[in-house]
Amino acid sequence: MTRVTDPSPVGAAFGAVGPTGGERPQETVSPRTGGFLVAAVLPACPRSVPRLRRLARAVVRSHRLSEAAEEALTVIVSELGTNAVLHSGSPDLEVMFEVDDTSLTVGVRDGGRWRQRPAPRCEPADMDAPFGRGLALVDAYSVDTSVRCSAEGTLVRAVIAL
Repeated sequence: MTRVTDPSPVGAAFGAVGPTGGERPQETVSPRTGGFLVAAVLPACPRSVPRLRRLARAVVRSHRLSEAAEEALTVIVSELGTNAVLHSGSPDLEVMFEVDDTSLTVGVRDGGRWRQRPAPRCEPADMDAPFGRGLALVDAYSVDTSVRCSAEGTLVRAVIAL
């Protein structure tokens, strides 16, 4: 995994997708030479994580990618979306999926700064469960992972080999 502290705006590295502030994700589909791009902006709240998984599955299925790619992508967006919800303090999170002949790249960007979890785990079944392994899972499912931190937020990109 590559971790970068970058003084340039995270949005510039991610692409020009602005927050909507609404409940419905804003989706953009644009054809690219040799690839396909989908971007969405959702509120940084717990109910957005399952929506990210559904969007990830739709991207995989629309491109007839393997079940392994679907599993990898849904785990990755779950972990990165959950991190943004729990730790960024950002009102929104942005997700980008790019597919080409050899890889599937996902990027998740927030506009916040790292903060501790707002409340301790409350479910008895979760009390002894390991935590803090989200980026390790992302690394396990991807061939390349990068984290870019700046004053404008954090961008995590993961590349899945197809």
